[in-house]
Amino acid sequence: MAELKHGGDLIAYALKKHGVKHVFTLIGGHISPILTGCEKLGMSVIDVRHEATAVFAADASARLSGVPGVAIVTAGPGVTNTITALKNAQMAHSPVLLFGGATALVLKGRGSLQDIDQHALMKSVVKWQITIKSLKDIPNIISEAMWRAQSDVPGPVFIEVPIDVLYPEHLVREMYGIEKVKGKSIASKFIRWYLKRQLNGIFGKANYSPDIVVKEPRIMQAATSRLMEAASLLTDAETPLIIAGSELTQNHKYLKKAIEALKSFQVPIYLSGMARGLLGSNYEYQFFHKRRDAIKEADVVLLLGVPLDFRLDYGRLFRKSTKIVSINRDPKQLKLNKDLRKIDLTVQGDPVDAIIRLYEMTHRLKGDNSYLSNETKKEKWLDSLRKRENERNKQILEMSEQTTENTNALLVCRVFDKFLPDNSILVGDGGDFIATFSYIVKPRAPLSWLDPGAFGTLGAGAGFAIGAKTVFPDKDVFLIYGDGSFGYSIAEWDTFVRHGMNVFGLIGNDARWAQIARDQEKLLGSDIATKLLPTHYEKSVEGLGAKGVLVSENEELEEKLTNGFKLMKDSPVLVNALIDPYDFRKGSLSM
Repeated sequence: MAELKHGGDLIAYALKKHGVKHVFTLIGGHISPILTGCEKLGMSVIDVRHEATAVFAADASARLSGVPGVAIVTAGPGVTNTITALKNAQMAHSPVLLFGGATALVLKGRGSLQDIDQHALMKSVVKWQITIKSLKDIPNIISEAMWRAQSDVPGPVFIEVPIDVLYPEHLVREMYGIEKVKGKSIASKFIRWYLKRQLNGIFGKANYSPDIVVKEPRIMQAATSRLMEAASLLTDAETPLIIAGSELTQNHKYLKKAIEALKSFQVPIYLSGMARGLLGSNYEYQFFHKRRDAIKEADVVLLLGVPLDFRLDYGRLFRKSTKIVSINRDPKQLKLNKDLRKIDLTVQGDPVDAIIRLYEMTHRLKGDNSYLSNETKKEKWLDSLRKRENERNKQILEMSEQTTENTNALLVCRVFDKFLPDNSILVGDGGDFIATFSYIVKPRAPLSWLDPGAFGTLGAGAGFAIGAKTVFPDKDVFLIYGDGSFGYSIAEWDTFVRHGMNVFGLIGNDARWAQIARDQEKLLGSDIATKLLPTHYEKSVEGLGAKGVLVSENEELEEKLTNGFKLMKDSPVLVNALIDPYDFRKGSLSM
């Protein structure tokens, strides 16, 4: 193993012992020793063009690998630039470690470069935060941070790393300049004493061959009595429904077994967030359309990691007679909007573990593997869901065949779905076009869909794609944009090129902020601030070294997309699809 020589090396060593294989960063002098330490130990260092992108990439890495993602940024504005991405990770329950550079401990509060109260800023967006003040504390701090990020309700943590804790001792001693403090005055003696005391606090008892303790995260298991109640409700239900969200993907160790359990229920199911793709694209009990209607007709609804927030109209979609069972790690989400619609049975615990145990209980109660066969009412329930699903698919087909001046947005999605490889990961970054895309294009496998989550953050896509391509370099990563969201991360196409990440980008370009414009024009009679231009974004990425393709007619869609897929073998490629405005998602304004 390479010799460890400074605090940056020790941090890299501790991270590697915890299974971290890559880190994401934007370079800064405050943090360089961590990055050189990672390089020395054979870890990948992915440098991006904005600090928020580094955190988004770490977030995606965590979601896809099951190992907390690591972002490393410089002090001051480097740290402040991460706030939105950290809040996104917090709301998505994603375990991320952010290392933020800081001024030297001896200069804190004295007006040095980029010295601000970073902890005050971080307080509301992380689970835990700490400053490393001595080398001897590094192993325990990293172990504690990794444990906290993954335990209970996962989320981000912040570790502040002052510059004098990171650099080699001889350089720090030179920086402190003790020998330059001359004289025998009381003031001079005090300064020399103070500086020596600071140095001893940093480097005293430093261990450059430390033992690293890797603690198993604490994951709460659901109470058996509560699961038995849930099993009884599901077994007796005539029109049961399951709605699963991203939290169902967080326990990677048992995810495969949880998927098998879900399928064995043979209960109608809707997937959202990162749960998209868990059951493949053709599972017979999975539905994609008319979820609101299904909720209104269900007599028992099982929510797996899904809160009663705006996506379920704060619980107001459910009939009073419907029994709601909610399994969630987060006790706050189990209580959310209980004044509007109280959940009938709350079960705090890991949904992955819970669904495995719940299936075993219902299996014992039922006595066979079929929960819907030979039961007339349940068969009618399935028939009605399938009928509505087919009707909606027919409507989508008809709308996709309508003549348009530019390309038809729904046809773009249909053709894309037709050519989408099985070994792919889809990343959504945008509003209206992404929501339309998610209705039509079906992820092929578990852990094959990434979107920001409940925070609805625009600009996350490039970072997510970087994280996905880093974790799964052999998979095809497709980054789907609206033309508005593309503007947030154009520069990251340079990152794709520099790191050989052949990402495929697709822009649905209707030259406006469509999700806002549609309702603003109707409700307020103005399109102010919603208009963009039909810009040739494909040319912007060509300037950064990638390939660009423009699509403007329906007749050329298949040819241009096929060409784009071919170009992706050797380069990142962006397909800019000029689309006409459309009303597929009319009335979808969220509040």
